[in-house]
Amino acid sequence: MGWKRKTHHGGSCHQQQSCPSHGNELPAIDEEVSHLTRLKSEPCERTRASLHAGKKRHISTFKLLSGRESNCLGIGRFSSADCSYALRKHLPVKGPWCVDDMDSEAYISQFSADGSLLIGGFRGSHIRIYNAEKKWTIHKDITCKKLRWTVSDIALSPDQRYLAYSSLSPIVHMVDIQNGMRESHANITQVHEGLEFSNDDDGFSFAIFSVKFSKDGRELVVGNNNESICIYDIGSNKVTERIHAHSADVNAVTFADEGSDVLYSGSDDSLCKVWDRRCNKRGKQVGVLTGHLDGITFIDSRGDGHYFISNCKDQTIKLWDIRKMSSTVKDCTPKAYEWDYRWMTYPSEARYFKHPYDQSLSTFRGHSVLRTLIRCYFSPIHSTGQRYIYTGSSDQCVYIYDVATGKIVEKLRWHGSIIRDCSWHPYFPTLVSSSWDGYLVRWEATEDDKDPSMLKTGKQRMHPEGYTFSFVF
Repeated sequence: MGWKRKTHHGGSCHQQQSCPSHGNELPAIDEEVSHLTRLKSEPCERTRASLHAGKKRHISTFKLLSGRESNCLGIGRFSSADCSYALRKHLPVKGPWCVDDMDSEAYISQFSADGSLLIGGFRGSHIRIYNAEKKWTIHKDITCKKLRWTVSDIALSPDQRYLAYSSLSPIVHMVDIQNGMRESHANITQVHEGLEFSNDDDGFSFAIFSVKFSKDGRELVVGNNNESICIYDIGSNKVTERIHAHSADVNAVTFADEGSDVLYSGSDDSLCKVWDRRCNKRGKQVGVLTGHLDGITFIDSRGDGHYFISNCKDQTIKLWDIRKMSSTVKDCTPKAYEWDYRWMTYPSEARYFKHPYDQSLSTFRGHSVLRTLIRCYFSPIHSTGQRYIYTGSSDQCVYIYDVATGKIVEKLRWHGSIIRDCSWHPYFPTLVSSSWDGYLVRWEATEDDKDPSMLKTGKQRMHPEGYTFSFVF
């Protein structure tokens, strides 16, 4: 049986309409989230007092450096918030410069946890790993095994030795990326171990959309079109947990924090759910968060076990606090319109509808989620104090939102097609975007006109060279 993506427009509803809002409304930001974000990304009161700066007064980088040299805080260095404040004023908005130019759509771009490696995934059977510390030279060129349409997701083990890659199939493959071989052809020059996730009853229709390593590297968790979350024990080489999680495709799954007990999931049923593997009732969610009006495409955790964000086909990003979740699903997910995100534009009359039971803390609007599972993330804690949320978009831009205000602070324009994924370096002001135009490009905080890889206006294209269209994911 061939794989077929299900189309959902929310869950059951007694035709109760969602509430319209006005497009010129300022985004409502939760006061606690705004306060916590500012604490991590703005100078503390002690720093301001030592520099004789008022609460809302701008502090220059020069003044911060002078205060550090004179040891105003008495600790001989910047506090983490001071560091984030200084660095977040240098956003990666210059450029872009070319990292790679491929003959197929770029679906994935992800930095490793230490920022030394960048992983790019492309339609077809191609993954490339670049050394970010050696002028983006190719560290590993991987030709994948038994892919269906594209690389749907990748995950790097915590020790950065193994790469797991998934496709629209029931098998996740693992490859050693630190064995010294630059070229890796599946089961020709190197073994790509296959991990089977489907039941005997699932057949070839089983497709994986999301894959993550546990923090100890011993397990893989996936979300799939079988409405389930599967957890694979690598040591015992088998699926140890299979949770029927949603009533539609599970497009996103991730761990809540450094532990491996709490999971977040997002689905085409429009719901975000929280799972705690320590609970007696395994297979039963500990909480549900409602507020989206359509299928969820991606989830990113803030890493503190409380907050996460979700991207959605209702053209919004929502910020959530799991302490506000419900124990059960409310009996209404509004269905105010009919459309298919794979080939239709979003209904203009539905853009500002609100869920009557919206539990989210904040909603971010401006970007576009069409045709593919576009991803969103918190900006790095080290360099920005997680002050921002950033996302790809089907309107060919990268959007950067301020978590404290909800406003769009930057919009990166150059690509000629959909930007499905993007990744902010964990320590440096560098952001990489991957687009269906075949380009993997980087954005920096400072310009270097002498760098021959800088891309000029007019070099854009809608599709890679040799492009042929036959499917949408």
